[in-house]
Amino acid sequence: MVEYVVPAPKRRRGRPRAGESDARERILAAAIDEFGELGYDGATMRGIAARAGVDSALVHHHFGTKADLFGETIGAPMRPDIALPDILAGPRNEVGERIVRYILETWEQPEVRRRGVALLRTAIGNKLTTPLLAGFLSRELLSRIALALDVADAELRASLVASQVAGLLIARYVLRLPALTEASVDELVVRVAPSVQRFLYD
Repeated sequence: MVEYVVPAPKRRRGRPRAGESDARERILAAAIDEFGELGYDGATMRGIAARAGVDSALVHHHFGTKADLFGETIGAPMRPDIALPDILAGPRNEVGERIVRYILETWEQPEVRRRGVALLRTAIGNKLTTPLLAGFLSRELLSRIALALDVADAELRASLVASQVAGLLIARYVLRLPALTEASVDELVVRVAPSVQRFLYD
C-alpha cells in the first residue's frame, strides 16, 4: 500500500477558509490509510478527520457520508446503495427486473463502464481492495436488501443476488464473452431478472 505523509495542521471547525484548498486531498489520503488499516466497518469519519488534521464536520462537508467518502476513495463508478430504496419501493414482482435493468443500463454508459471494469480488475484477488469492497457492499447494499426482505435467510438471498449480478458484469464487461457482449440490455433483463426475483422472494 502506498504510504502517505499527511500533514497535521491545527484543526478548525466548519468550512475551509481561503488557502486551505489541500484539505480535500488530505482527507482522501487519510481515508485511504484508515480504510486500508481498519477495513470499511472499522473506519470512522472521526478517525479519518483526526488523521487529516481537520474537524469531522469538514469531512462531512466535503464528502457527505462514510459511504460517499469510500466511493470517492475507490473511484466507484456507481452507487447502488443510493438507488436501492427506489428499486425496492416499487411493485414487489418487478424488483428483480428493476435491479438488473438499473445495473446494466448504468454500465452501458461509457465512463461508468470504463471505471467499473478497472475497479473489478483491481478488486478481484487483491488482498487489500477485495475485503474493503466486500465490506462496503455488505454494509451498504446487502444488509439493506436483507432488511427489506425480513425473512430468516435474507442475508443468503441478498448474497445470491450479488453473485448473480457480479457474475453478469464480469462476463459481459471484463471477460467480454461474445454472446453476452452482443446481447441487448432488454434481452439480458428478460433472461436474468427471473433468477434475481427467485433469489429474493421464492
